[in-house]
Amino acid sequence: MNGEGGEKGKGSGRRYALGVDYGTESGRALLVDVGDGREVATHVTRYPHGVIDERLPGSGCRLEADWALQHPDDYMEVLRQSVPAVLREAGVRAEDVVGIGIDFTTCTMLPVDARLEPLCLQPAYAEEPHSWVKLWKHHAAQPEADRLNAAAAAAGERFLARYGGKLSSEWMLAKVWETLNQAPAVWEAAELFVEAADWVTARLIGADGVDGAGAARNACTAGFKAQWHKRDGYPSEAFLASLDPRLARLYATKLRGAVLPVGSRAGGLGAAMAAELGLVAGTPVAAAIGDAHAGVLGVGAVTPGKLVMAMGTSICHMLLGEREVLAEGICGVVEDGIAPGLYGYEAGQPAVGDMFAWFVEQGVPASAVTVAEAAGLSLHEWLERGATAYAPGETGLLALDWWNGNRSVLADAGLSGLLVGLTLQTKPEEIYRALLESAAFGTRRIIEAFESAGIAVDEICACGGLPQKNELLMQIYADVTGREIRIAASTQTAALGAAMLGTVAAGASAGGYDSLQDAAAHMAHVRETSFRPNPMHREAYEALYREYVALYDYFGRGGNDVMKRLKAIKR
Repeated sequence: MNGEGGEKGKGSGRRYALGVDYGTESGRALLVDVGDGREVATHVTRYPHGVIDERLPGSGCRLEADWALQHPDDYMEVLRQSVPAVLREAGVRAEDVVGIGIDFTTCTMLPVDARLEPLCLQPAYAEEPHSWVKLWKHHAAQPEADRLNAAAAAAGERFLARYGGKLSSEWMLAKVWETLNQAPAVWEAAELFVEAADWVTARLIGADGVDGAGAARNACTAGFKAQWHKRDGYPSEAFLASLDPRLARLYATKLRGAVLPVGSRAGGLGAAMAAELGLVAGTPVAAAIGDAHAGVLGVGAVTPGKLVMAMGTSICHMLLGEREVLAEGICGVVEDGIAPGLYGYEAGQPAVGDMFAWFVEQGVPASAVTVAEAAGLSLHEWLERGATAYAPGETGLLALDWWNGNRSVLADAGLSGLLVGLTLQTKPEEIYRALLESAAFGTRRIIEAFESAGIAVDEICACGGLPQKNELLMQIYADVTGREIRIAASTQTAALGAAMLGTVAAGASAGGYDSLQDAAAHMAHVRETSFRPNPMHREAYEALYREYVALYDYFGRGGNDVMKRLKAIKR
């Protein structure tokens, strides 16, 4: 987006906030006008090392299946490249930036030493995979998650019910326990295990050690991913000791730190970082938030009953409520986890955009590439155009959307994808449509889990990359769920939400806002147009959904564990 350039951005009396959004493959900085939410400038920096899932950088060390790592300096490179870039593009003075907020994929965690230095950047640990950042979609800790869930269920641990009865292998406890089991030297060397969101925040405010601000954790990820509860705290030492005596004091030692509420001020921008980024030292830096959770703020869904689908490589389903309700398969309910004074609920599908990308990259014949190029279309566009020609059910195909496991409501990363109904006449565009439909069926299953627990879903809004790019997908979502789907006006809702947190960290007296509700009223918007369900498609999708649920329960609830047996054979 083009911003105010040159002299136009200078001395105008306007105030700006900076949101930095850390995704799976890249990070972006967004400069936003505090007064109306206008997106003044944005810049994307791709991670130089990307997702590390085959070999460690500069090493012959091969990674096993289900590993997904990252390089921590890639996150700093986003700041070094993208923050100065948006300031230059907009021509905005550093002193006119009132606050900074960041959002991050979660649980993305790393072990650090007493000076907050990542262990993976130290020669002694560079070739030890467990010393690196474990990305959110690192699923190799599933054995630990299975043992954790079984033990918590047998003991009747109260915290487990807040997470739908299961904790994911994607989350902090399973990943840390995996490190303890497989790399005890890394465990011993780690002063802390921290969310990447909190590590970057500490770097921004100039913390150079784990004391004080260096060990602070944001309430969003502490609650949703590390089982913190506002009143009950963390799981008990007695329970952790029953898992493994070495874990007993995990939260008091290697996961210690004050928990900062959403919208609070983590600190002021450190002098060294300010000089490097071209900003003013002391600029308020907000406590971080999860990327999907930030999207809730970016669409202005700061009141109960508004389900927000943050749709990208995965989908997170976020909802606010006025009370704590325990629902099957929900990834968490956290008081103040998304907005102060409300309970935030999270559910999700761990591979949606990734699933579509997999098919485009691995499942489409060369002939389709040639035809798409001749038509001047990308493969995604060509497949979408072809898939649009089919009516619901006309392909004869049905898929389970578990290409990267199931997050909600089964919370089982050991599951895998399924496609049934293939014949010698099946075309690529038909498979593509079946994958789109499977993602929508998965979301409907999540909505039904919310509602069966008494959690109201009154409106649905979508944000992220997929709603902006794939109209067929959004129409299928409306048809399958039977609900109107509204689309965020911003294409960068997570970054916008992060910027809004920056304004609240600053407060009204410093040119920001005193509450997220005030910030949302001025800065968050949705499009006037929406996707409405086509009544002619209802009967076919009802029939398909019944078949989807039958397969879902059969393969997902123990009727046939062939998916897990195949994974075991593969290992």
